Amino acid sequence: MNAAFEGFLAQQVADLKASGLYWTRRQLQGPSQPRARVDGKQVLLLAANNYLGLSNHPKVKAAAVAAVKKYGAGSGSVPAIAGTMDLHIKLDRQIAKFKHTNSAIYFQTGFAANAGLLPAILAEGDLVISDQLNHGSIIDGIRLSKAEKAVYQHNDVADLERVLKENASKNFKRTFIVTDGVFSMDGDIAPLPGIVKLAEQFNCITYVDDAHGDGVLGPQGRGVTHHFGLTGKIDVEVGTFSKAFGVMGGYACGSQAVCEYAYNKSRSWLLSGSAPPATVAACTAALQVLERDKKIVPRLWKNTEFFRKGLQQLGFDTGKSQTPIIPVMLGDSNRAQEFSRELFKEGVFGVPIVFPMVAKDKARIRTQMNAAFTQKDLNQALAVFEKVGKRLKVL
Repeated sequence: MNAAFEGFLAQQVADLKASGLYWTRRQLQGPSQPRARVDGKQVLLLAANNYLGLSNHPKVKAAAVAAVKKYGAGSGSVPAIAGTMDLHIKLDRQIAKFKHTNSAIYFQTGFAANAGLLPAILAEGDLVISDQLNHGSIIDGIRLSKAEKAVYQHNDVADLERVLKENASKNFKRTFIVTDGVFSMDGDIAPLPGIVKLAEQFNCITYVDDAHGDGVLGPQGRGVTHHFGLTGKIDVEVGTFSKAFGVMGGYACGSQAVCEYAYNKSRSWLLSGSAPPATVAACTAALQVLERDKKIVPRLWKNTEFFRKGLQQLGFDTGKSQTPIIPVMLGDSNRAQEFSRELFKEGVFGVPIVFPMVAKDKARIRTQMNAAFTQKDLNQALAVFEKVGKRLKVL
């Protein structure tokens, strides 16, 4: 390696460590479940996106194993050439059925869905208006497009209206409004009814990434559009299987035209090998488990409400959380890093979220609930948070 380049990178890493912005990878040495083995230590896992506990569900695992035995380890090609198996078609149809849309397309990851679909549907002469705190995959997808770009203040419908009015006379070909459904760092929900109302008023196209709403919000966990009773009102819905469904992959759904266009124009779908049979079968099984188990989503919300209330009663600031994403706001990055290390010593794995994931003065421990947590698990976690909070003089 070029010595000067290597020295530059080493200094950058040293600076990140000194400022409390360095990400330390811990090793999960077994399944993602409430009590997990991490770096050789048994801990309560409060850092996983696995909201419904499905990544270790017997039916999901069995489906993956059966798919490997029947179809092999991989598809052998990109989906547009020879990599689309009947398993992939079955999953597309299962997604559309679950989301109550006409069609769906499965991507290799949720990031690939946004990074590949947004540049495909956004064209020169369009305007795309994005929430200030949208996910990085949305930001990157928009940056890759030739559309004009604008940003509105986070979850501020009045500011979105201001941006729309300011651009109403500029004769853009089309105007898109793009937002997360649930915001991954604060756990707050997009004001979708107000956004849809403005979209209808200004003849806009709506695009919602429901990665953290899938399996969590709405009847039977069908997502943010169902939560607000807006089924059929969103032009493009994007989601993921790596959160509540506990597997891997992303999707986009909407009209048949949306998906057929994506088949032909989205480079991340066209130019990446299709997901392996085990993953696709596991995603399909996870959807089926959720549709059949009427108790799993209510269990998640029971745990969410109990834990959030418990943290607040101890005196912690849980920010704007409305969902199973419950941040413990600490402000300073070094304090968040130290708090995380102390939690781990006491048997709780809670990850520090620091810049650039959040603003420099908004560091926090992001906790995430799981339907599989027991009352004993949550009481233990709250006791540890109290102990560490007092030790570090946060409480």
